[in-house]
Amino acid sequence: MRHQYDSDEEAPFSPLELHTDQAHPLLTEGEIARMLRFGNQVCWRAGESIYQAGQFASGVLVLLSGMAQVTRHQGLGQNNVKIRQGPGHFLGEAAQLSGRPSLVDAHALTDVTALQLTPDQLRALLVAEAELGERILRALVRRRVGLIEKGCGPVLIGRPGETRLVSLEGFLRRNDHPHTVIDAQSDPDALALLERIAPSAKDFPLVVCPDGAILRAPTEDQLASTLGWLPAFDRGRVYDVVIVGAGPAGLATAVYAASEGLSVAVFDARAPGGQAGSSARIENFLGFPMGISGQALAGRAFVQAQKFGAHIFIPSRVSAVRCSGNALTLNVENNNSVTARSVVVASGASYRRPAIDGLERFEGRGVYYWASPVEARLCKGQTVVLVGGGNSAGQAAAFLASHASAVHILIRGPGLEATMSRYLIERLAQLPNVELSVRTQVERLDGDEYGLNTVCCRSPEGQRNLSVRHVFLFTGAEANTHWLSDSGMELDDKGFVRTGPLVTGRPQSLVLPLETSMSRVFAIGDVRSSSVKRVAAAVGEGAAVVAQIHAVLSV
Repeated sequence: MRHQYDSDEEAPFSPLELHTDQAHPLLTEGEIARMLRFGNQVCWRAGESIYQAGQFASGVLVLLSGMAQVTRHQGLGQNNVKIRQGPGHFLGEAAQLSGRPSLVDAHALTDVTALQLTPDQLRALLVAEAELGERILRALVRRRVGLIEKGCGPVLIGRPGETRLVSLEGFLRRNDHPHTVIDAQSDPDALALLERIAPSAKDFPLVVCPDGAILRAPTEDQLASTLGWLPAFDRGRVYDVVIVGAGPAGLATAVYAASEGLSVAVFDARAPGGQAGSSARIENFLGFPMGISGQALAGRAFVQAQKFGAHIFIPSRVSAVRCSGNALTLNVENNNSVTARSVVVASGASYRRPAIDGLERFEGRGVYYWASPVEARLCKGQTVVLVGGGNSAGQAAAFLASHASAVHILIRGPGLEATMSRYLIERLAQLPNVELSVRTQVERLDGDEYGLNTVCCRSPEGQRNLSVRHVFLFTGAEANTHWLSDSGMELDDKGFVRTGPLVTGRPQSLVLPLETSMSRVFAIGDVRSSSVKRVAAAVGEGAAVVAQIHAVLSV
């Protein structure tokens, strides 16, 4: 039976995304028969709720008989997207890989019998049935993409450009979580809600969650907790490998380790992708001739790691690692701890904050360390300043040039040749609204109660003031190793982790190439001393370290 769409004129069906056949494949009787051994049959009576938005779903449900209707919420409680599905279709989206709460409602139109696949059962199916698993996984991911594109999940209410609103919007976007942003000053639904709850200025931004809960100026951690992102924390479990950092290096380790049967836990303080996740387009990564955004690359790796059973805790901060007997213990926020047989430090690097007068005053109020569509929307049709001459700066400048009226690139050196790939230099040279200023550095930032409005810079020709409200800083990075300060791990003079031949505190014959001064603790990617700061190198080290983990675990 193919889709039957709701005919309610007040709530017309619009497809969850463009690739409808791939998003909602019809399974054959033979395919369903092969799936039966992975799950259990469940039933609902006509009119009963199968699951609700904001509540933990029961997994992917393959309809064996009966009709079910899925309703996607849009805006503040508006139910205007409905789809009916019958035998051969299945309910669920990418959240069901990890057991996160549902983003949509589903209820039985008639008596329904379905095959229930819990997250563990679903992952077993994806691995065991390669071709069928690919169809199902593609559908789950495409449904998530559709939910992001069409608007779903929590509703953020605030004033456009306000610092905390931009931060929360970027946080949800980096985590590929569907959401909607509406203007507190002009949207009629927002005005009606504000009249009813009478928030104060300090309550903004407001977040209306799928279950109806209203959060007032939440932190990122509070929002993630309310949305049910974190899996249950099992204090008694000992993982084969715990990975700190979900950038390209950490996610590559998770994929290769989990696919080879190791139990894996991944922790990251904010979102998958690390610094690479903010890259608008990576064009020199092997296998992607058309390029791929850092967020898309991270999103695919995130799903891939979950497919093989890695447990991912985001956002969750690790504050220390210590050795206790034959086990390694990591301190995690909220007085939690996790025990591992091996640890991979993949915490990457954090954005360097240059010595600019007034910088802290305008961070988030005109000063940004990445260039995502969120920031691009804020500076549409305006002049922006970008500081930096590396590949990340070049990618950001090319991306911003398609939104801003003009992009001023400021670098301290004599040119870009020593720091930027040739293809990016040539691209920027062809963009009429990009201007390069060499031997120039920013000295001071000025502004008013609304944010940044002036960039004061100096060059051999003298001082120059630029009237801009948006500055993007791509001035390098510092090792994200502050959480290792009490571990006794060897760091180099810049704070990066020493590995292999650079370790001095242990006999070289006992140290593997990616191992640190702490036995069974490895470091990979940007956080490692003398590493090649490239996405491909980070992914390669993520694969290579798994072989070394097997070596230490086999002893």
